[in-house]
Amino acid sequence: MQQGCHIYADFDRPDPAIIEGFRGIPAANIDDNMGRCAAIDGAIARISRSRAPLVGPAFTVRVPEGDNLMFHKAMDMAKPGDVVVIDAGGGTEHAILGELMVTYCRVRGIAGIVVDGLVRDADAIAEMEGITIYARGATPNGPYKNGPGELRGTVSVGGRIVRPGDLIVGDGDGVVVIPREGAAAVLQAAQETVKKEEAILQGIMQGQYPRPWVDEKLREIGCTED
Repeated sequence: MQQGCHIYADFDRPDPAIIEGFRGIPAANIDDNMGRCAAIDGAIARISRSRAPLVGPAFTVRVPEGDNLMFHKAMDMAKPGDVVVIDAGGGTEHAILGELMVTYCRVRGIAGIVVDGLVRDADAIAEMEGITIYARGATPNGPYKNGPGELRGTVSVGGRIVRPGDLIVGDGDGVVVIPREGAAAVLQAAQETVKKEEAILQGIMQGQYPRPWVDEKLREIGCTED
């Protein structure tokens, strides 16, 4: 048995109603209710041109930099609606995946892929519908297939710890990671934030947005004015 090569048991996924509840909620509103520190590194950006939000439970993968053997196995094991989250060590020498692999994932119903590494065939991937891809960028250099790696373990992606079954939400701003056990509470808080911001936007459009808190905060920190 090769050291560092392991496939862990399957994991519990969040309630489908909770997953769907996050669909359409901006990642920024979610992050505001998680201490403003739930987002992965902004350098991991959306490759797909589709504006469809990414929502789903994390199917986690760990691979050596520039190697995708365990991702190939993950493609066969992930369930429809899962988001495959790949800890590739942030490598920028070799792509982890390309058009053929993304197409296979899309046909199997996988919702998206978030890779702390690179892709190739970026132009083709960008035009695909029905699956959303986030990566650090692109390179023509292909991956190796030597292993080892892990499936369904705890990984680190873009500076955030991701466990299997944690909820992944992504939009044009980036990706946030929501711990599975706290997802219901975060959803409720984020929904309230959306309502609050909708009211603020409406007030701005009508010229009715008072801002006394700005001066109050300035006084609180001792700011003076001539």
